[in-house]
Amino acid sequence: MSYTTLQDFEYSQPKSVNEALSLASKFGNRARYIAGGTDLVVLMMRRKLNPNYVISLRKIKELNFITYDKERGLDVGALCSLRSIERAEGVRQSYTALFEAVRLVGSVQIRNVATIGGNLCNASPAADTAPPLLALDVQLTAANDGGKRSIPIGKFFLGPGRTALGPGEILTGVHIDPPSGGTRSAFSKLGRTPTDISKVSAAVMLRSHRGVCEDVRIALGAVAPTPIRVKEAEGLLRSQQISNDLVEQVAQRSSEEARPIDDIRSTARWRKEAIKYLVRSLLQKLSGLT
Repeated sequence: MSYTTLQDFEYSQPKSVNEALSLASKFGNRARYIAGGTDLVVLMMRRKLNPNYVISLRKIKELNFITYDKERGLDVGALCSLRSIERAEGVRQSYTALFEAVRLVGSVQIRNVATIGGNLCNASPAADTAPPLLALDVQLTAANDGGKRSIPIGKFFLGPGRTALGPGEILTGVHIDPPSGGTRSAFSKLGRTPTDISKVSAAVMLRSHRGVCEDVRIALGAVAPTPIRVKEAEGLLRSQQISNDLVEQVAQRSSEEARPIDDIRSTARWRKEAIKYLVRSLLQKLSGLT
């Protein structure tokens, strides 16, 4: 991988969302927001992005928060670091899939800098936080000149590097409802090294009672142009008595719904098999079959 020096650009540090939106409106498509910079700086070094203006969100305190309440759920500001999420009260127990995903992102040094908003807005199909957030069916909040709006996570990713955010719009936060009784979740990924980007990842949310699946969401990463839910596979399990045979069918259908490619990290064929392994393992773990 070759890198080069950065081209000259102007750097701004607004202290409020409104100030950032004003700068983005002024500079238009010549500007880019930066949070932790773990994605943007790399893209700039590779000359895949060459903004004339870089608008830092680091000084905007209203975007850097995390609150947990058993009744309301979890609210995370877009500027919250992955390390803060990893260490936050309630995340490990109530939103286990998210906890397991953020603790596997790079090194502690990376997680101290990388933000939840940046990981989502980069819109990589392999973004580690995307599958758990899809499985947890979260709501995102975005700000623009007209105010704020809510975006379901399932409608946020449009393609590699593309999101539902409009020009200059800022992702401000993530909301996750409190889990219902009997709900468990988990995440797993496979990569070349423990700190490497995922070759394939999966997250599962399962709510069951006396061995019967009441609800399930299965999300996959790095196996399609965007992180995806495999809804046909989910439908096979919902309202059914969970068994190893049924789990095997769900894992197979999950693999069939995915659209992986051959790339520098892996092959489509390998990813198809890896999906079955991850989905099978997660469902067995959450349902108590293993």
